[in-house]
Amino acid sequence: MRIPAPQMRREWGYGLSEQLNPKQLIREAYQGIRPAPGYPAQPDHSEKPALFKLLRAEERIGVSLTENFSMSPASSVCGLYFSHPESCYFAVGKIGRDQTQDYGRRKGISHEEAERLLGPVLGYETQTKQILFPQSARRSNESR
Repeated sequence: MRIPAPQMRREWGYGLSEQLNPKQLIREAYQGIRPAPGYPAQPDHSEKPALFKLLRAEERIGVSLTENFSMSPASSVCGLYFSHPESCYFAVGKIGRDQTQDYGRRKGISHEEAERLLGPVLGYETQTKQILFPQSARRSNESR
């Protein structure tokens, strides 16, 4: 079952008077926001299973998650919808070690696992990064 965003917005009753052209849609000039796991406002993909369980996604529409939190079929998308007129996108900035430790504790995972899940937004170097990306691999990527 696929519900396009414009149809969902009509059914929810917001942005009804909007008549946006394709350029305006690309610039996200519509009311509300649609943040999604893996993007700047919600960098941790591991939250997808909670959404999928809550929505019974596999049972209802046949969308499943891989062990790396990719969705199958590949054309699938998931996200959160906020319809408030003042909703706006934001990015999680670089976070400190204390924030990563707190996140891991609240999520019930090790600090190292929290660092792995939040890698792109870490504001510090970790041992894990050096294991995942050895010096030789970093050099070859930097030269590209």
